[in-house]
Amino acid sequence: MSTELGMTGALLAPERSEGERSEPQRSVGASSAAAAPPGGVPPPALPDPEVSAGAVRRRFTAEYKRRILREAEACGRGELGALLRREGLYSSLLASWRTERTRGEVAALTPKPRGPKKNSSGPLVRENERLRREIKQLQNRLKRVETLLEIQKKISDILGIPLNPPPSDEPE
Repeated sequence: MSTELGMTGALLAPERSEGERSEPQRSVGASSAAAAPPGGVPPPALPDPEVSAGAVRRRFTAEYKRRILREAEACGRGELGALLRREGLYSSLLASWRTERTRGEVAALTPKPRGPKKNSSGPLVRENERLRREIKQLQNRLKRVETLLEIQKKISDILGIPLNPPPSDEPE
């Protein structure tokens, strides 16, 4: 074993200048220059590491959903997870797609009503709705007026002021 012992008996390391590193410095430029073939063709560019500004919602076609549902139904034990990972899907998507498929089949098999369609926005319907709103407003106003009349009666009783009798609705 060859070691260099100094005057103090300590192990001496090779001398380094100020700022020198013990390992060779690694840089992208040095490695890419070393990796370049002798023909001078540069290596393929690295993908841009910048994150995109916004997420893009995935849209699935009906055919894709049908294909995935068929594959999921054909999967054996433990194969469904591999299918979902391969396609980048969640199991909740499969559940909602199955529900959509069931609803679609029921809707497709339900007979359609025959005859002319009811027009819910016709002039009679709009007039009817307007009259209903007007009746409701008049009923609210009538309640307020009856409440005010009751208050007037109570105040006249307290103060002893006789009220004029209301006019009769009967013809004279």
